[in-house]
Amino acid sequence: MTFLVPLVVLVPLLGAAATLLVGRRARPQRVIAISALVIELALGVLLLVVVDAGGPLVVEVGGWQAPFGIVLIVDRLAALMVLVSSIVLLAVLVFSVGQGLADGDDETPVSIYNPTYLILTTGVMVAFVAGDLFNLYVGFEILLVASYVLITLGGTESRIRAGVTYVIVSLLSSLLFLAAIAMIYGALGTVNIAQIAQRIGDLPLDVQIVLHVMLLVGFGIKAAVFPLSFWLPDSYPSAPAPVTAAFAGLLTKIGVYAIIRVETVIFPGPELNPWLMVLALLTMVVGALGAVAQADIKRILSFTLVSHIGYMILGVALGTVDGTAAAIYYIAHHIVVQTTLFLAAGLIEREAGSTSITRIGGLLASAPVVAALFFIPALNLGGIPPFSGFIGKLGLFQATAEQGDALAYTLIGAGALVSLLTLYALIRVWNLVFWRSADAVEGDESRLLRSVEEAPLSTSTIAVTRATPRLMTLSTAGMVVVSLALTVFAGPVYALADRAGRNLDGPGAYIQTVFPTSTEEGEPRE
Repeated sequence: MTFLVPLVVLVPLLGAAATLLVGRRARPQRVIAISALVIELALGVLLLVVVDAGGPLVVEVGGWQAPFGIVLIVDRLAALMVLVSSIVLLAVLVFSVGQGLADGDDETPVSIYNPTYLILTTGVMVAFVAGDLFNLYVGFEILLVASYVLITLGGTESRIRAGVTYVIVSLLSSLLFLAAIAMIYGALGTVNIAQIAQRIGDLPLDVQIVLHVMLLVGFGIKAAVFPLSFWLPDSYPSAPAPVTAAFAGLLTKIGVYAIIRVETVIFPGPELNPWLMVLALLTMVVGALGAVAQADIKRILSFTLVSHIGYMILGVALGTVDGTAAAIYYIAHHIVVQTTLFLAAGLIEREAGSTSITRIGGLLASAPVVAALFFIPALNLGGIPPFSGFIGKLGLFQATAEQGDALAYTLIGAGALVSLLTLYALIRVWNLVFWRSADAVEGDESRLLRSVEEAPLSTSTIAVTRATPRLMTLSTAGMVVVSLALTVFAGPVYALADRAGRNLDGPGAYIQTVFPTSTEEGEPRE
């Protein structure tokens, strides 16, 4: 079944080429893009079933044996990320199709959007299956190019400004990563992750720490770990709703995924774990405080995104099987729930014409479905039992408590506080946007929606009075169902995360997967 591995990269790449071939014809582009992601989803399911039952899959591209050729590898962690990412990418694309059909693709022109979105998908999949640092870098660069196009769609001043900031920060991260790759190759003569893990112990400890820190800083920028998260709250909210949802759900998690690979395969030692735990604490607290201080739904969600990255870094920093397993489960949960909340924010913006919580109200009466689609994932992200957010945090807290020191208990207390602050910020959105009467809001945009049949539309109210297409609502509802599935089937999913965590208990399993018959480090297989 190794043929499945390159297909996860080739399907969206060929889909992007096909959408370009049909030119500006919107309907064929939509059909091709959705079909490509449906196939990608099926591949994700097959990969996870095959890998979980039979072990990791390795493909040597072009028949060149590792470490001399390009190696693609899918273990349980990579397979789970491919599946969850495929679900999210498909749901967001369906959401954007619904928006485009209703608005004439003003926000997401299909001739640009669909091929770029599939290129973004290609970059995501390359990052997940890359078996060497250089191709991981290639995956990140594909993401950078595609995401810059998507974040600046529409060409408004705010989007161009946000896009410039995003690109500058991403290029800085890429330069650090590329410099680290060059230094590792110069010191070890390889960029193959498994062979690096075999040889890294030969370097002096101070050199190892320098390389380790460079990789963590590069990936920390992409993952939005404090204090490297300053760029995110200003970049994501300015993009179109579906683009923001895809970015919030996926892009930072790819940075976390890379950190997991670094901490479990290349540098599995505990030298920097206390520092990572402190960064996790700061990321959680600063992000949550930022969320509480905001008055725009997208910015609130952007800061909660930053704060919950801290939970994932905490699980990785523990350096234990239980911590890694809890982090993996929490990543899967957060990808789904955060994407769902941003899609719900897109529905709110469509219903009320704004995402400012000070300017809208009364949506519980005028849009009860949207209210439900926001309320459920909000409770989930806030960690209310029995949702998956509570299960993931409980697993992280239990793994942290096993450390038994003051820092560990401080992190547990901070994690509980951040969960309450997240819940407070999101319930505040609920109270003001949905529960509060529209008549209590001065200049409320939602009243324009109710008066649309009483007065002709003006150019200033066109955006406010747009009806919400059923396809947008259905895709958001589908993501809510997936988030609930992570709760209903928490036992099997957490067990899968635990098996993935055990595979990552040191570099031995990863090395044996790439070099199963080698007797000396780096010896090609027969």
